[in-house]
Amino acid sequence: MSLFFAADALLPGGWARDVLIEADAVGAIRTVTPGAAPGAAERLPGVAIPGVPNLHSHAFQRAMAGHAERRSPPEARTAEGGADSFWTWRNTMYRFVHSFTPEDAEAVAAQLYAECLEWGFTSIAEFHYLHHQPDGTPYAAPAEMALRHLAAARRAGIGLTLLPSLYRHGGIFGKDPAPGQRRFLNDLDGFWRIVEGIRAAIAGDPQAGLGLGPHSLRAVTPAMLAEVAQFGGPIHIHAAEQQREVAECLAATGARPVQWLLENAPLDTRWCLIHCTHMTGAEARTLARRGAVAGLCPTTEASLGDGIFDLPAYRESGGRLGFGTDSHVGTSPRDEMRQLETSQRLARQHRSVATDDAHPHPARNLLEMAVAGGAQASGRPIAGLAAGQRCDLVVLDPEHPALCGRDGDELLDAWVFSGQGNPVRQVVVGGRTVVRDGRHIQAAEIAAGFRAAMKRLAT
Repeated sequence: MSLFFAADALLPGGWARDVLIEADAVGAIRTVTPGAAPGAAERLPGVAIPGVPNLHSHAFQRAMAGHAERRSPPEARTAEGGADSFWTWRNTMYRFVHSFTPEDAEAVAAQLYAECLEWGFTSIAEFHYLHHQPDGTPYAAPAEMALRHLAAARRAGIGLTLLPSLYRHGGIFGKDPAPGQRRFLNDLDGFWRIVEGIRAAIAGDPQAGLGLGPHSLRAVTPAMLAEVAQFGGPIHIHAAEQQREVAECLAATGARPVQWLLENAPLDTRWCLIHCTHMTGAEARTLARRGAVAGLCPTTEASLGDGIFDLPAYRESGGRLGFGTDSHVGTSPRDEMRQLETSQRLARQHRSVATDDAHPHPARNLLEMAVAGGAQASGRPIAGLAAGQRCDLVVLDPEHPALCGRDGDELLDAWVFSGQGNPVRQVVVGGRTVVRDGRHIQAAEIAAGFRAAMKRLAT
C-alpha cells in the first residue's frame, strides 16, 4: 500500500485541498479523501494533477528527431510532388530504420519513456510497426521488437498499451509496398502471432494493456480491417493526416478517409483515429456521435506540415480527443496542448479557442480532455485521481518561476502557456515514484544506453 498527501489536487470533480490518496499493493487507487490529515503519508512537494496518457507513439522515431530537418535534394522533392513534406520525411525514415536492432529499439524506447515521464506523461500507447529483421524476415520470436518496448516501459516505469500494427500494403487498397516498408509487413497470420506473443507477455501485468493498430487505409484492405474490427479492445488507425492521403482515398474509393471509415467500419468507443487533420464538419460531427477519440499529435503535425486540426467544430460537437507525441520532436504534454491551442489562434486570429463562457481556462479544458480521451484510447483505468483508477499523478512545483503566484486553473494556464522550463517535480505511476526532484530515477543509466545506441546508428 502507498499513501500520498497533496495540499492541492485536481480531482474529477475539481480542485480540492488536503487530499489523501491511498493506493493498493498493485498500484490502483483505493480511496481519495479531501480535507484529510496527512498522517504517515508521503507529502507531495507541490500541486497534484492526474497523469497524462500519451496515446500515440512510434518510439524508434525518437532516434531520428532532428535528423530529417534539412532540405531534401531536388530529385527527392520532385519524386514526391515538388516540396519537402510528410512524404519526403517518410523516405528518410525508411532509410534510417533499416539498421535498427532489437537492442537499439529497447534503448531508444527507454530513453523516450523516461523523457515522457519527466514531462508528465504517465502512460504511452505504442503504435508499433517495426516488426522484422531488415530483410523482412520475422525474428525467431515474432513479437521480439514489441517485447523490447515492453521491457523498456517496465524499466522506465511508464504504463503501456502496446498496439501492434497491421501493415501489409503500400497504398489504397492493396498497392504493392515499397522496399523501405519490408520490416513492417505482415499478413494476418503473422500479425496474430505477434498479438498472441504480446498477450502472453503482459498477462497479469496491471501496468500493461493490449490494443490493435491497423496502420491506415493505405496499409490494410477492407477485409483485413473487418477482421481486426472484431477485437474487443482499443483499435487505432491513422486517418486524414495529409491532403494527398485524402485525394488518394477519394480517387480509389470515392470517399474521404474518415468518411470511408464511418461508412464501412464499426467505429465506436474502442476506436482512436490518429490525426484527423483534414476532416469535414460532417465527418467531425459523426465521429463525435460515435464516441471515438481523435488522437492529436500537434507538434509532429506541425513538424511534418500536415495542417491544423479544426478544434472548434469538433469540440462543439462533443468530440473526444487526446494527445500523442508520434515522431517525438516533442515529448511534453504541455507542449502538445500549447501547440494545439496556439495553432488555432494563428488560423483563426483570435485567442482562447479551447474555451467557452462556462469553462474559460484553456489549459484545464485541454488537460481534462487529454486525460479522458487518452484513458479511453489506451483501454486502461487511467482516467484521473479517483478510486479504481491507476495511481498515476504528476506534481507541479508552485514555486517554479513559471508558476509562482498562481493557483488552481491559473496555475494550469501558466504551466501550459508560460516559459520553457519544466515545473514537473515528481511523477508517480502505479503508486511508485519514477521521477523525483524533476529527474527520472534511472536517468543516467538509461541515457548511457541511449547514447551507445545512437553512436552505433550513426555509423
